[in-house]
Amino acid sequence: MQNFNITGVDEAGRGPLAGPVVAAAVILNPMRPIKGLADSKILSESKRDKLSIIIKEAALSWSVAHATVEEIDELNILQATLLAMRRAVEGLHIRPDEALIDGNCLPDLSIPARAIARGDSKVKAISAASILAKVERDKIMCNYYKKYPDFSFHQHKGYGTKQHLTEIEQFGFLDIHRKTFNPVKSIIIQMKAK
Repeated sequence: MQNFNITGVDEAGRGPLAGPVVAAAVILNPMRPIKGLADSKILSESKRDKLSIIIKEAALSWSVAHATVEEIDELNILQATLLAMRRAVEGLHIRPDEALIDGNCLPDLSIPARAIARGDSKVKAISAASILAKVERDKIMCNYYKKYPDFSFHQHKGYGTKQHLTEIEQFGFLDIHRKTFNPVKSIIIQMKAK
């Protein structure tokens, strides 16, 4: 009898003002259950980092992909997220029979797919994908901090925190900022008006 492989798919980084949106797809191995899988948002950073290593070792297949800041500005954040999700699914080395997607929108896939609201807290494969996506995106943002030390990307991860907004005010915006997201968009309009 052939195994029925299901991939869980989730993203990280829809809301921030900077950086890519990252998606992951994971096919868990039923013979190697992973303890502690949960929505990445409720796990500590150290717990996510540990689970990320375990997921990569134990899963039948996993893939992480992203959509760039340019793609986010060109397509809009929803379409860029769906593009990253499709890339993650296509990056799996095992073709899944079905994809379970966190949220209420489906990427354009060549396999059957179902959207599951709050899937990252209901479906273990989606929880695993949420962890891989979050860990990867945090790593990207920490690398940006090394490149742009005026911006505390290692702390706010590009989200519109008070600290980040102060940094934009003080130092302007970078090429990794999303130009279609406010307040970056408003700042660009103001600069053009001067």
